[in-house]
Amino acid sequence: MNPKKSLGQNFLKDENIARKIISNLSLTSKDYVLEIGPGTGVLTKYLVERAKRIVAVEIDKDLIQQLLKQFCTRDNLFLYHEDILKISFEEILKGNQSWKVAANLPYHITSPALFKLFDHRKFFTSAILMVQKEVAERIVALPGSKAYGILSIFSQFHADVKKIFNVSQHVFFPKPEISSAVIRLDFKHIELLDLQDELLFRQIVKRVFGQRRKMLKNSLRSSFNNEIDLTRLNFDLDQRPEDVSVQGFIELTRQINRLDQNSVI
Repeated sequence: MNPKKSLGQNFLKDENIARKIISNLSLTSKDYVLEIGPGTGVLTKYLVERAKRIVAVEIDKDLIQQLLKQFCTRDNLFLYHEDILKISFEEILKGNQSWKVAANLPYHITSPALFKLFDHRKFFTSAILMVQKEVAERIVALPGSKAYGILSIFSQFHADVKKIFNVSQHVFFPKPEISSAVIRLDFKHIELLDLQDELLFRQIVKRVFGQRRKMLKNSLRSSFNNEIDLTRLNFDLDQRPEDVSVQGFIELTRQINRLDQNSVI
């Protein structure tokens, strides 16, 4: 296959890396798996041997044709020629099963794909994802580090996250200019905030990190246009956003929600 630059295609060619990724999914014969971007089937061939059902979503019609031929005898693989960002999970992940996710995400759709998984986390137990190394470091970053930011907080709010191993650019065709890393997400199904509070949580995090060098008291004051009395908050507002933990932002959201709700961020 000729990789298509427009689709950000870099095909994994190292079987050892493929097997290592699959092993970290901890599959059993009862598992259901969503594979995002099966590409040339380097992971798919291991998935069909281990899982009960695999739903694979591939945007490239040429790759779909190849995959159909390669796995024509497999009745546990269901291929969809669709854009993962547009396809309905409600339509393709039917039933009451919990799903695992395997993906080598194209770099240019990593963030929107992650947020789609977060928004539909009720379907999933865990995910093993290959992403840009820099993105992986941001996802697992802790407060106080330069990498800690919006992606860190939203990822850790929705899942327990872990970087498993780095991947050299030499195991791909064509070779990308940057290294990758494999991460594991174990999705949280305890609702830490209700829907309205979660929306407020997202807004607060985005706004304060839009002014990340400012103390919270200054960024919140400008966000709320001085419409709430920040002195009523039992929270250290002299901190900068990169110093506040995920749990800290949850508590800040709860306290702000208890104040005058006539103001809207």
